[in-house]
Amino acid sequence: MDLRPLRRRDFRLLYAAQSVSFLGTMVTYVALPWQMYILTGSSLAVGVLGVVELVPLLLTAFVGGALADWMDRRRLVIATELGLMAGCLALMANAARPEPSVAVLYVAAGLMSAFNGLQRPSLDAMPPRLVPPDEIPAVAALTEVRGSLGMIVGPAMGGVLVGTAGAVAAFGIDAASFLASLACFVAMRSVPPPDDAEAPTWRSIVEGFRYARSRQELIGTYVVDFVAMVFGMPLALFPALAASRLGDAALGPLYAAPAVGALVAALTSRWTLRVYRHGLAVMVAAAFWGVAIVGFGVSSSLWPALVCLAVAGAADGVSGIFRMTMWNQTIPDALRGRLAGIEMVGYMSGPLLGHFEAGAVAAVAGVQASIVSGGLLCVVGVIVCGLALPRFRSYDARSHAQPPPG
Repeated sequence: MDLRPLRRRDFRLLYAAQSVSFLGTMVTYVALPWQMYILTGSSLAVGVLGVVELVPLLLTAFVGGALADWMDRRRLVIATELGLMAGCLALMANAARPEPSVAVLYVAAGLMSAFNGLQRPSLDAMPPRLVPPDEIPAVAALTEVRGSLGMIVGPAMGGVLVGTAGAVAAFGIDAASFLASLACFVAMRSVPPPDDAEAPTWRSIVEGFRYARSRQELIGTYVVDFVAMVFGMPLALFPALAASRLGDAALGPLYAAPAVGALVAALTSRWTLRVYRHGLAVMVAAAFWGVAIVGFGVSSSLWPALVCLAVAGAADGVSGIFRMTMWNQTIPDALRGRLAGIEMVGYMSGPLLGHFEAGAVAAVAGVQASIVSGGLLCVVGVIVCGLALPRFRSYDARSHAQPPPG
């Protein structure tokens, strides 16, 4: 891997803060629905958690993007980090009660999701201010490593904690992770807005949408990723697949395999520095994702299925590296927060719609037909996107990249 960004103090602090915080978040990702099910015995109550988290995030993501373009991004991150830590402490206190309240779980989940929507655009907009333009691809690869490791280690930690020490310890670990990340953010230098930054208004939010719509290369990254998540994301079918074909013990490895593939792709990503046709690279990687999902759908035993999922995860990791590089190299700093908010809504809503699509098709045509058809539709959607957006398909970083200020 290209590790040059980690030699820069402020990026190193940002990376450490996000790594620790994300690990703790993944512990809560397991502990919160687990406690909800223990208290209610209802899968529906657990499913409602997703809606409770999605709605406030959709409402605050665009506001968070506008704020990130108007105020010191580091200060906004610190304020929202305190809010997230308060949510963890509330969950911890509730879990310590003799009879924990279900209402507190819903309220805390919604508030923490709202703080996440306010915070994430600032986090995504900070790296281009901390490293030179030629290190942006390395930042994207390091981000993939951080996310993949967090998705592998965090849920495993959460499962062990809730099974041994209980929910209080799990939420306490997440709260402690926020303390560590806050120390890193406080040690960073400020990331002030441009001199001509506008105060957040409805007009400034709309300006972000107008800019995204005017850039085919950005629209292409959003649409390709959305298509892959909606049609080629069969996570909702893993329990049924494990129960009917692969065995109950396969459920955990099925969820972990894509993250393992993405981690391997990120750790071996130095070759991406020699690729400049980023739009085409995103298309090829997303098509590989679809083909691998088809292979997963026709697999009749566990190991071929895990290999296909790992290949799919690796393809998604490569796609993510090039998409992130395109965003950070081309979006003006004055609009970076608002565009990060738009991108955030896309990658948060895509998987939820994908779960619905997979489940609906499975109910009509069966689990295997749902997985295979979703993979094929993913490939077709990628091709259609490339044909409809020629500037995305022909994007070349050598002629389009726009160095960020500072």
